[in-house]
Amino acid sequence: MIKMRPSKLSLVSVILFVLLFSQCVLSQLRVGFYKDTCRVVEFIVKEEVVKAIIKDRGLAAALMRMHFHDCFVRGCDASILLNSTPSSTAEKDSFANNPSLRGYEVIDNAKARLEVVCKGVVSCADIIAFAARDSIEMAGGLGYDVPAGRRDGRTSLASEIIGNLPPPTFNVDQLTQMFANKGFTQEEMVTLSGGHTLGRSHCSSFSDRLYNFSGTLKQDASLDPTYAAKLKQRCPQGSTDPNVVIPMTSTPSIADAGYYIDILANRGLFTSDHTLLTSPATANQVAENAKNPIQWKVKFATAMVKMGQLDVLTGSEGEIRANCRVINS
Repeated sequence: MIKMRPSKLSLVSVILFVLLFSQCVLSQLRVGFYKDTCRVVEFIVKEEVVKAIIKDRGLAAALMRMHFHDCFVRGCDASILLNSTPSSTAEKDSFANNPSLRGYEVIDNAKARLEVVCKGVVSCADIIAFAARDSIEMAGGLGYDVPAGRRDGRTSLASEIIGNLPPPTFNVDQLTQMFANKGFTQEEMVTLSGGHTLGRSHCSSFSDRLYNFSGTLKQDASLDPTYAAKLKQRCPQGSTDPNVVIPMTSTPSIADAGYYIDILANRGLFTSDHTLLTSPATANQVAENAKNPIQWKVKFATAMVKMGQLDVLTGSEGEIRANCRVINS
């Protein structure tokens, strides 16, 4: 019997999973959507992503997070990119995205180049999806085919963040329910939470665990004491310095299983990270992902494809924005 090396087997698994999802899409997205209208789209997006990440490795996490924050609010319609107006505060200026979300200029640069060679063809929503995939791959994760054909939305409301994006204080039941509302299983929730293996956080997202956990005026007893002491040094009580950011894991620029390893060591940064140990089912998944990083990468790639199909606009819905930051006039 022929035996395949694990690395080759994992890549085959990714291809099979992605093909399965691509064939089952009800949203009219498809791999190769631009092959007859803008063949260079993925090359241009990747060039811009690579240039940006070479200059700033933290942008890999930023662009992946942008895709997540876009898709979980109103679906994957690039509403995250729209600027606020005098009469309406947009998603990008909500407490969940400002000042932490960044990388908008990477999307702008790709869009500007695409408008020169394929004017009015490629949506901003698809650019985000391509950029997220390229960022994950640049960080050491597995690449995957991105079904495309999304259209851009015309509405962005900061008020819609609540109830759609999970805050860092959520417990496992709340996380499970919110992801279920988006069509994800609990295992897929644990898999996508692994996206926290990349990036950094402001102190305000976890300072309650250091100084006033659950209103007790005490430190979260489940947090590793040595780790907590280091966090307190960087994040003094009451600090609001926006320039201080803390790595989410010990390898914040690498898409690896370090997130799950840290959780098992009680070094999950957010309450919503550590809470994965409080349920037997999710704790088992954390342990499995920590033990089998290649398997997690395969599952993560598959879950990202699925997430990219959330409530998309297709066909004649929405529009193809000329400028990703404003709706067409």
